[in-house]
Amino acid sequence: MTKIAIKDAFDLAGETAIITGGGTGLGLGMAKCFVASGARVVLVGRRKAELDKACAALGGNAFALNGDVTKLETASSIIDRAEKLAGPISILINNAGVHLKKPATETSDAEFAKLIQTNVFGAFALTREAGSRMVARKSGSILFTASMASLMGIPLVVAYSAAKSAYIGMVRSLATEWGPHGVRVNAIAPGWIASDMLDQALSGDPARKSKILGRTPMNKFGEPDDVGWAAVYLCSPASKFVTGVMLPVDGGAAIGF
Repeated sequence: MTKIAIKDAFDLAGETAIITGGGTGLGLGMAKCFVASGARVVLVGRRKAELDKACAALGGNAFALNGDVTKLETASSIIDRAEKLAGPISILINNAGVHLKKPATETSDAEFAKLIQTNVFGAFALTREAGSRMVARKSGSILFTASMASLMGIPLVVAYSAAKSAYIGMVRSLATEWGPHGVRVNAIAPGWIASDMLDQALSGDPARKSKILGRTPMNKFGEPDDVGWAAVYLCSPASKFVTGVMLPVDGGAAIGF
């Protein structure tokens, strides 16, 4: 058995990660943990001001890259520009996405297509481009940000549920196809994480907040770094024999009653 010090098991020094949607929310939370673990991070998003602000807070190992994952024809360019900024990409985190809360009977074809275009097609295009280079280098890690909607039936989010559930099929297929080439593919499924977005969603709706906490065994909301450190694990040497899995980070909500 190869001996490895615990500090080395989670060390990402020398790694370069792309995080889509990395300027705010969970993406920024993951970026903070990756930088703290020694990685260079390239934050990809459409809002340059948010990216610049995030990079200023993260320090010299963070780079802003203005890009739109829904423009599939730009996927190769995004990877090229990221590698010019920070070096060969060894980690890709597919975190960018859009949400839609609406009854299924009122969800239009265009709205459904937009969710699929951003969350599924956009993630696959980047994964194909980054993955082809990782396969050639015989090393790499790809992480999809899934959701509780990948695991359980949640009303009023049919398009979002379809998109996030598609991630699981992609993770399993790609892990099987690229595993022999040294590339691992996994997903992380955040539960209800404290954020401005969650505050807005629960504002004035104490019944919904109570329902969420009531089915969460730990009886609290998570923090962004709970997701960030789990992501570090899935992309670090500590998980070198882990691929094709979806890790819930949810305080037990997926198995609660």
